[in-house]
Amino acid sequence: MGWRTLWKPAVYQGRGKDRNYFEGWYFKVIDADAKHRYAVIPGVFYGQTPETSHSFVQTLDGATGQAAYHRYALGDFRAAEDTFDVWVGPNHFQLDTITLDISDEQRQMQGELHFERPIGWPVTTFSPGIMGWYAFVPFMQTYHGVLGLDHAVSGGLTVNGQAASFDGGRGYIEKDWGRAFPSAHVWLQTNHFEQPGTSLTLSVATIPWLFSQFRGFIVGFWHEQVLYRFTTYTGASLARLIVSDLAVDVSLVGPAHPDSRDRYQLDVEVQRSQTAGVLHAPDTVDMIQRVAESMTSDVKVRLTNLTTQTPVFQGVGKYAGVETSGQLAEIIDRQTS
Repeated sequence: MGWRTLWKPAVYQGRGKDRNYFEGWYFKVIDADAKHRYAVIPGVFYGQTPETSHSFVQTLDGATGQAAYHRYALGDFRAAEDTFDVWVGPNHFQLDTITLDISDEQRQMQGELHFERPIGWPVTTFSPGIMGWYAFVPFMQTYHGVLGLDHAVSGGLTVNGQAASFDGGRGYIEKDWGRAFPSAHVWLQTNHFEQPGTSLTLSVATIPWLFSQFRGFIVGFWHEQVLYRFTTYTGASLARLIVSDLAVDVSLVGPAHPDSRDRYQLDVEVQRSQTAGVLHAPDTVDMIQRVAESMTSDVKVRLTNLTTQTPVFQGVGKYAGVETSGQLAEIIDRQTS
């Protein structure tokens, strides 16, 4: 990760890397009537040997839970230096457009989608994105970026011979890069609330730190053009994280608005779906199937201003992406069946 691109989290950060490194971008697209829901994940993996190094595009049908891993040669990955402009084989990815031409025995997916003015997590001099000051730490296992909290989608895809229009749809974009995925993590995201322009992204993970580790979290709730932030580095606390086979229950408390000293509480309850596909994620050796993700869950969200004792938001987000993986006992308060 170079200093030149540190304040441009969307840009490829792996210039000069040739082993023990991964980088991937996550595009979530849902059409206007939510019949077609897909995650498209381009990326590159540098293993410990040339045989394991390669580029890829993962696709997930969020309605059926069917996941596919489309592997490409390492040389098929190309990335611009100062802007987000990435090719994986014939597939082209930019912040406002993706063009797909995937054709193998797993899935055929062709078409072009356009994104209207994606708004990412704010980047400032001392906080270059969702990682906050942790972005300056050179030995983090994984770095994270949120590039598009909620935006309109247009265009169309043909999947296995069936055409689908995405005009009037909604989208979300994020990315990860580093050495490997955390040993345990819980992640969820939804931007399908009754009120457009509302989005939730939540990640809790085991963070290796020098000779120990800690439970880190980065949570953002975007509503009425305001981003409420609950993160380890802002002094918020993770009051509750309970995971069961049927639900995930999270509560966070702390300062959340950069222009206010008020304290807020964010309560999130997810009804987990049993329709999940298993995505590949990086470890120190290769990309392996280890992350089960669904895109059919409902998420109840309640945001309260504790200082004024007034409700800010209460609603349900649909078609949520939900992931749980690894040694969850490291990060949760309680796990039930």
